[in-house]
Amino acid sequence: TRRGGAAASLLDASGVVVARRQATVCGPGGVRVLEVLIDEGSRVTRGQVIARLDDEPYRLALDQISAQAAASHAQLQAAQTAFDHAQPIYERNQKQRVAGFLSAQDFDNARAAFDAARSALAVQQRAAAVSDAAVASARRNLTDTVIRAPFTGVVTYKGAQPGEIVSPAAAGGGYTRTGIGTIVDMDSLEVEVDVSENFITRVHPGQPATVRLNAYPDWDIPAGVIAVIPTADRSKATVKVRVGFRTQDARILPEMGARVAFEATAP
Repeated sequence: TRRGGAAASLLDASGVVVARRQATVCGPGGVRVLEVLIDEGSRVTRGQVIARLDDEPYRLALDQISAQAAASHAQLQAAQTAFDHAQPIYERNQKQRVAGFLSAQDFDNARAAFDAARSALAVQQRAAAVSDAAVASARRNLTDTVIRAPFTGVVTYKGAQPGEIVSPAAAGGGYTRTGIGTIVDMDSLEVEVDVSENFITRVHPGQPATVRLNAYPDWDIPAGVIAVIPTADRSKATVKVRVGFRTQDARILPEMGARVAFEATAP
């Protein structure tokens, strides 16, 4: 068959427009929203601030953990000083022991004091490293209260208002939301179609195709097969096929119904 002058169609299949790249943006769970800077239909760029959450609890936590880290580093400095003091004494005692000027018991006591100082230094070094990691984590939590767009795209859903609480694990409703909003990369739109497994041998990656959207039945959109998903749906006896648009257009929207004609290729 031919459609509007298009090449011969080997097979037609129905599908839906999907975005391969989309994200529901959230932040730390259980945090109140202070400001939302997006609306449905807004275009955003990667890194753009789209919302701000209440950061006071995280600032207080960072202050507390930073103070603990400062104390840990002070203890590390004290342990380092004690070790630096113990090391030359131990080395001097070693020389005196070899020369026979120091008894075995006194040398053993000196060595025990040196080993204790060395162990205390090692323990405090690890404690300081743990404190530094805790500070970095707390600082990251604070940074995460400023919500930024993960990539350039269009906002398709605004999920929260100032005063509501964001919690990714919540079921939504009331004053709790599962996300700030959903962003879709419109350049990643494609069509997913289910092809009967009886005819899947007629479809292959790179094959040209033509897409017609249900909303624009007279518009033939050039497309091509991206991939044949290597698994079948037992309940429907179909195989999913990804079809990519070869041209971008603002009229193509996620979740639109579509009809795909897989074209014959020259032998």
